[in-house]
Amino acid sequence: HELLAARLGNARMQRRENVDRVGGETDKLVDNGKVSYSNPVRQPLFTYEDSVGGKTPKAKAAAENLMKVCPSAEAEGHVLTIPMPGHTVSKSQAQKVKAEFERLRELIIKHDIIFLLTDSRESRWLPSLLASAHNKLLINAALGFDTFVVMRHGTRQEAEEKREEGRRLGCYFCNDVVAPTDSLSDRTLDQQCTVTRPGLAPIASALSAEMAVSLLHNMSVEGGGGEGEGELGAMPHQIRGSLRQFSLLSITGNAYDKCTACSDVVVEWYQKKGWDFVLDALNKPAYLEEVTGLTKMKQEAEDFDVDIEWDDDDDNDGDHGQGDNGGDGGRS
Repeated sequence: HELLAARLGNARMQRRENVDRVGGETDKLVDNGKVSYSNPVRQPLFTYEDSVGGKTPKAKAAAENLMKVCPSAEAEGHVLTIPMPGHTVSKSQAQKVKAEFERLRELIIKHDIIFLLTDSRESRWLPSLLASAHNKLLINAALGFDTFVVMRHGTRQEAEEKREEGRRLGCYFCNDVVAPTDSLSDRTLDQQCTVTRPGLAPIASALSAEMAVSLLHNMSVEGGGGEGEGELGAMPHQIRGSLRQFSLLSITGNAYDKCTACSDVVVEWYQKKGWDFVLDALNKPAYLEEVTGLTKMKQEAEDFDVDIEWDDDDDNDGDHGQGDNGGDGGRS
C-alpha cells in the first residue's frame, strides 16, 4: 500500500519506523521545514550531519535516511507548505499557493492511507477535506504536552454502506462549532512547536500504525473498515491517551452535519468550486461557518434569550408563575 505522511516531527518519525516494521510499501513524506540541531535527538530519521547549516529539507532527509535503514523502502520527500485557513493569501501569492494545493490534492488522490501529523489545527483542515472528498482513509495523530488523540476519519463509502443506520464516523473537526483559523501568529517559541513528554510521540505513533494495520486486515482501504472486531482485534474510531493518568480511552464519535471539513455541504462546495472554494476559506475567517450553517446556528442560540420573571406576590389572582408571554412556570 502507498502511504502519505504530512509533516515530519516527533510522532512522524516514530510512525514511519513502525510502518516499516509492518511492511509499508511506498511512503511519501510531506514537510516544508529544514533540519535543525534539535531534531536528531528527538527524531530518529535525522542525523547531526543533516542539521549542520540548517539548509537540509526535512522531507528529503527523512526519505534518504529511511532508505538507508530499509533499502527496500520506496520513499520520496516532498517539500510542500499546506494552505491553511486564517493565513491570508495575497494576489501575488495566489498562483504559488494554488500550485501547492494541487500538489497536495494529487498526492492524496494517489495514496491509499494518509497519516495527518501536523502541529496546528488549521493545517489539518485541507488534508481532512481532501481525504473526505476523495474517499481516502486518513489517520490523524495530535499531541499535547501529556495527552494525545489518534483517530481515523470516516469515509464517504462508509457513509453509503451505513446509510440505513444514518451514521458515519466523524473527523477531527466534527466536535467543533468554530472554523479553523490562525493559531500560530504571535506565539512564543515553545508554543510554535509541539512540546511533549518524551514518551508521548512514540506511543501515539505506534497506535496510529497499529490502527492502520488493523484496518488493512479487515477492509478494502476505501471502505473505512467500520467498527467492532477485526482479524487483529478491535478497530476503534478514536484513542485518547494521557500520560498524566497513564490511561487510554477508546471512544466513537459520529460525523457532524455542520462540520467544516467533512460535512456534505463542504464537500459539495469543494467539488463544485475547487480552488476558488479553498481560497475563500483561506482568506475569509467566517466563510466556512457561513457555508456550513454554524453562523446561523450560533445566531439563533444568541437570539434565544430567555426572560424569566418571578412573582412573589401570593395575592396575584392565581396567575403566579406566568411569564411575560403567558408561558408556564416562568418560561417565556
